[in-house]
Amino acid sequence: MNSWHPTATAATLQHRADLIARIRAFFSERGVTEVTTPVITASGVTDPNIDSIELADSAGYLRTSPEYWHKRLLAAGFGDLYELGPAFRDGECGRLHQVEFTLLEWYRCDWSWRQLADEVVTLIRHCLTRSAKELSVRYMPWNDCFREALGVDGLGADEPELRKLATDAPPGCNRDMLLDFLFATRIQIAFPTDRITVVHDYPASQAALARLKPGQPEVAERFEVFAGTLELANGYHELQDAREQTVRFEHDNRIRAQLNRDEMPIDHALLGALESGLPDCSGVALGVDRLLMTALEASNITEVMSFRPGRKK
Repeated sequence: MNSWHPTATAATLQHRADLIARIRAFFSERGVTEVTTPVITASGVTDPNIDSIELADSAGYLRTSPEYWHKRLLAAGFGDLYELGPAFRDGECGRLHQVEFTLLEWYRCDWSWRQLADEVVTLIRHCLTRSAKELSVRYMPWNDCFREALGVDGLGADEPELRKLATDAPPGCNRDMLLDFLFATRIQIAFPTDRITVVHDYPASQAALARLKPGQPEVAERFEVFAGTLELANGYHELQDAREQTVRFEHDNRIRAQLNRDEMPIDHALLGALESGLPDCSGVALGVDRLLMTALEASNITEVMSFRPGRKK
């Protein structure tokens, strides 16, 4: 029989409440407005690496993030905004993942990805303990990570070359999956524990909803932030081109089909917002549970959650 007890201690949950209060104060001081958007979406996401949870009777999907809603608000002229709330991803359960988790997402108009990445680092330091605030910071281009750790040009390496470096990768990996595998198992795990690492300039093939870098179309204006070896945040200088976003969504679905995953409906409301004019902006999503794990040096995400999220078997 499953225990009815919470998975976190009362002291941890108090720390969690304090952390969330600090986050809200951080944005209040900077004039960023909190919003609340629906957790049920019509389309889910096409990203081949993410599985949306579909509701019964074609009611929609539980959101994997509030990103699409936020961009519709931005296109309507709302301005800088943030949201703290639940997000859901199917099949994610383990030491660092749960099917339901708390996400902090925010957008800054007329900001570059670097300005936003700097703000992410400032927020992390604002939320951590005094000793953790002494973490050093290093900004590293994604390809420099591959050169330093593996001695290979990740942007130029072909699939056979990557397979030689990733002989322990799961079967059926395509080139981008091999790059992700090598990053996670060779590079990320070696990040110093006393450092915040900001990895940027990801390959264009992994741009997601980021725009490509002017003058360097082989890379995207995307960044990820790590505290030690733990990924905390993923951000973009946001793509504004509706046609290009449509091409990317369609490409995602082709990849999903190749991986024997269900193709996902495309969110035409988002495309309409982009068509109407998304302002120049950068956005980022940060895992609140993981941030609290970092603050408390917890080893399992359920240690900082009141209860383990459950699904009907």
